[in-house]
Amino acid sequence: MGKLTAAVREDLAPTGVLRASINLGNPVLAQGTPAAPTGVTVDIAREVGARLGVPVELVCFDAARKSYEAMASGRADICFLAVEPAREAEVAFTAPYVVIEGVFAVPRDSAIVTPADVDRPGVRIGVKSGSAYDLYLTRTLEHATVVRGDEGVDEFRAQGLEVAAGIRQPMAEFVATHPQVRLIGERFMQIRQAVGTTRTRRPASLQFLRDLVEELKADGFVAEALGRSNQPDATVAPPC
Repeated sequence: MGKLTAAVREDLAPTGVLRASINLGNPVLAQGTPAAPTGVTVDIAREVGARLGVPVELVCFDAARKSYEAMASGRADICFLAVEPAREAEVAFTAPYVVIEGVFAVPRDSAIVTPADVDRPGVRIGVKSGSAYDLYLTRTLEHATVVRGDEGVDEFRAQGLEVAAGIRQPMAEFVATHPQVRLIGERFMQIRQAVGTTRTRRPASLQFLRDLVEELKADGFVAEALGRSNQPDATVAPPC
């Protein structure tokens, strides 16, 4: 990484504290409680603060949309979100540090067997409102309908929907405890998780974050953080 300048430090942490927005609603990236969060995003946030030489405040939320709103409204300095066009108007992203998958679950007797079978008239898909897969399905579906709620699987069960969408790991756990539901193994999307900050930051600040993410992928930091948080199925993103 290049030499850190005082301007970058002041740009990314203007209050003297780096405020990092953490989404506890994605169990692959963050675990624990708002008082004691853990996970790869927490580790990366603390490493950014250490490189800047400032303390870190972890601002925790239970959904990606709330984490995004904190970033966009100036209540956080950096965030950890999936790269999606709907977010890029406000957020400048690094390259991904982790890649995870979006998958579908359906009733066991459903005729739906592949992701391609989902986009049909009359098919309703439960999603977590504002999630990466909500944004993706909203902009790509032509026939099926998105049904939003605090948790997609809750809407799926409560309303008797045809499909539930979510992240592979928690969806696999859901299916394992609900024998009347089965997982469609093939992913319907790849979710590229990246570090973000507002587009108003200096170019040097954005480059600092981009370079740091590449370094943390290359030197094993991200892989070790995933291991510590018991997320062996998450994949470190390839170098950019």
